[in-house]
Amino acid sequence: MTVLTIDSNSTPEFPTPEPGCNTAAPGSTETQTEEAEQRPVKAGEAPIKKEFLAKVTPAAAAPSTEPCTEPSAAPAKATGGQNANRRAQNKNKAYQVSTSDRLCAKFSLGEDCPFGDKCTFSHDITKYLTEKPVDLGTQCVLFDTYGACKYGLRCRYAGAHTNAEHKQMQVEGKQQLYAHNDFGREIQIRMRKKQITFPRTDAFDRTYAASSSGEPPITDQEPKRQKTAGRVDFRAKTYLAPLTTVGNLPFRRICKGFGVDITCSEMALAGNLLQGQQSEWALLKRHPSETLFGIQLAGNRADQLGRAAEAVGNECLVDFIDLNMGCPIDMAYNSGGGSALMAQSAKVERIVRTMRAVVDCDITVKLRTGISSTTPAAHTFVPEFERWGAALTTIHGRSRQQRYTKHADWGYIGECKQRAAQMPVFGGGDVLSWEDYWAHLEDEKQCDGVMIGRGALIKPWVFKEIEERRVWDISATERLDMLREFARFGMEHWGTDTQGIDNVRRYLLEWQSFLYRYIPAGILEVLPQKMNQRPPAFIGRNDLETLMGSEKSRDWIKISEMILGPVSDDFTFVPKHKSNSYE
Repeated sequence: MTVLTIDSNSTPEFPTPEPGCNTAAPGSTETQTEEAEQRPVKAGEAPIKKEFLAKVTPAAAAPSTEPCTEPSAAPAKATGGQNANRRAQNKNKAYQVSTSDRLCAKFSLGEDCPFGDKCTFSHDITKYLTEKPVDLGTQCVLFDTYGACKYGLRCRYAGAHTNAEHKQMQVEGKQQLYAHNDFGREIQIRMRKKQITFPRTDAFDRTYAASSSGEPPITDQEPKRQKTAGRVDFRAKTYLAPLTTVGNLPFRRICKGFGVDITCSEMALAGNLLQGQQSEWALLKRHPSETLFGIQLAGNRADQLGRAAEAVGNECLVDFIDLNMGCPIDMAYNSGGGSALMAQSAKVERIVRTMRAVVDCDITVKLRTGISSTTPAAHTFVPEFERWGAALTTIHGRSRQQRYTKHADWGYIGECKQRAAQMPVFGGGDVLSWEDYWAHLEDEKQCDGVMIGRGALIKPWVFKEIEERRVWDISATERLDMLREFARFGMEHWGTDTQGIDNVRRYLLEWQSFLYRYIPAGILEVLPQKMNQRPPAFIGRNDLETLMGSEKSRDWIKISEMILGPVSDDFTFVPKHKSNSYE
């Protein structure tokens, strides 16, 4: 898609628009809108009202030949997957500051440093404050919520909790818990000291190896319950799909605010959890607002996944553990995990049986239709999952080969549902509206519930629309307020120092690489918006709405600056995902 964007060297400021107002975008005129091509709607193109169509010059419409540093919504050929070398391209000065120029964490709180002269961080408060960028505001999220800020003088809102003598203020009686399953370095230390053991997995492995029937008896280590009787009632609940990178805890909190029922962690690698990697265990954090929460595990060995599941079940507050059999990315597939498991039925049986035996919560499975689009296999697994003890199966209606191209095959999902006796079967793929949701659930009766992934990234208020069975023509200012709330949640999660703010900004930009695909309901000729419809060039009803529809990452950065202040001159951003939503 090509849209007109605001080209400014400073952060643009917008007046609060009235709902439904139609203000021409900067750099364009009302005449351009009136003279927009009166062309018929093309196949695969979203039907936008003619008064919002923008006139596109041939030069603007021509495909770019430059390197993919700014993603295109309408690539000339399939470009699904991830942007290569994005980490190198996204480096900036914030990550290149030496430790000697960073203020010691203890000093920043007004405490004595236990390392003394051996500390590699700076103890010169005066020098640090002279070089520190100006504060971003007068209210610190951490101080307001918890009565103290652990970043002290390093906080980008330090003035909110620092007195004239650089001492940190505290308020007693404030909320102390940010998230459940928050272990810090504790889990790493316990893993290294072998304080976390796996007796149930070890016992089940011995039982399984000794069994010649292929149907191991229930042991003392295995939960004594009927195989298809899950502890959680999943049916007809809205489910936010586990999403790597963009499915972080702050985003899940946004979706909870819009009414989603079930949330799940980002994919966690079983091997990394067993090694005690702090960053991997951090993916398992659960906010208190997440009332029905699962943790997704990925791996390719029964013993490894069993031990990881047992550790998660013992250490974490969790309602279910999900086995990832659907991840299509090369890293997971080439290692034998994710969707590659669909070619190894015997291995999957042992994995599911092991995981169910070693935890007291439900085990669920998420998979695709198959590895190849010509040889679907999910229908063969569904009755087996039920027999092996899974409480829920979720099927993404595409094969690993298709990734996110082509339409999801909901007819096939319906066929798979018929293979299950009691176990609920959820479907997923191309759900972007309440009409899509209820059609699959009630009209066609193709599933027992619907999992929403990209649809929630593009318009997280879809859960509110589903609940109320109506289209919400959300305004641009309401969407900006949503991003501000995400930033506040992000600062609670990633921190309020320079690195924390940088993380908040980057995850906000990752999300915007999906958000820009939303077409405002008020400018569509026909509702609802469909996942595979590409919007023609359009002008929003006000400047902010036009900016939010831009496909250019420099415009996403401008939006982030409205919330988190200006970026440094060397700041760049290349999104992780370049998934095709229009193919």
